[in-house]
Amino acid sequence: MQKIGFIGTGVMGKSMAEQLMDAGHTVHVYTRTKDKAANLLQSGAIWEQTVAEVAEKADIVITMVGYPTDVEEIYFGNDGIMAHAHPGSFLIDMTTSDPGLAEKIYQEAKEKGLHSLDAPVSGGDIGAQNAELTIMVGGTQEDYAEVLPILELMGENIVLQGPPGAGQHTKLANQVAIASNMIGVAEAIMYAKQAGLDPVRVLKSIATGAAGSWSLSNLGPRMIKNDTDPGFYIKHFIKDMKIALQNAKKLGLDTPGLALSLELYEELAARGMEDRGTQALIKWYTRNWEETE
Repeated sequence: MQKIGFIGTGVMGKSMAEQLMDAGHTVHVYTRTKDKAANLLQSGAIWEQTVAEVAEKADIVITMVGYPTDVEEIYFGNDGIMAHAHPGSFLIDMTTSDPGLAEKIYQEAKEKGLHSLDAPVSGGDIGAQNAELTIMVGGTQEDYAEVLPILELMGENIVLQGPPGAGQHTKLANQVAIASNMIGVAEAIMYAKQAGLDPVRVLKSIATGAAGSWSLSNLGPRMIKNDTDPGFYIKHFIKDMKIALQNAKKLGLDTPGLALSLELYEELAARGMEDRGTQALIKWYTRNWEETE
């Protein structure tokens, strides 16, 4: 059994940490708001007061936080992981972050005798709860092989995409695909309603055909029910889309679908919905900004 540090126990992180504990691993946790780790602590997780304490006590440190600025602080701050992890430790950042930052973490980790992988995930709260996450990994083949048994406790579709940063690039491609798809899902539901159809019945037909997607099957029903509880926060999706746009520009790629999706979600955020789930995009079409299930 491994001593695993887990930093960031939000909507997805807490379920991911639970999977590791259920497998018998000792899990040391830290999150800025201790209350978010309450259930984990009741189940036997060990609370640490700082990131430094987690890094000092764990053989594997997993980070699952909100923004690249958080990742930067956690890894490179004076009380951060780089300054306190012991040689030979494995560092796995599962935050959706910038590929360039993943490469920076890898280079400094290598200089300190540490092993680093970027391993962002997709699947939302449902995937985390069921240990069915898609995990996109960047790093060396040797490091990937070492941590694969740990990753398999949290996900099913786990692929080494390439060198450091490749996991983040893959996750950004994932978000680019979702961005336009979410517009399609919302507009399909609204079209069905305007045509006088039962959108639940419509989903039964189209979700298994050529239009089928994870978003249509899992978030479409939430849209219909007016359920905007977060499985993945709008504010974090906006962050991801901005990173994707920045990297697309560096690659000389135009992404009009991504730009439009970002515009719609930023309007929702401006209306105070940044902490709702991404399926709240349906509100842009209904204009029922405050009405929820």
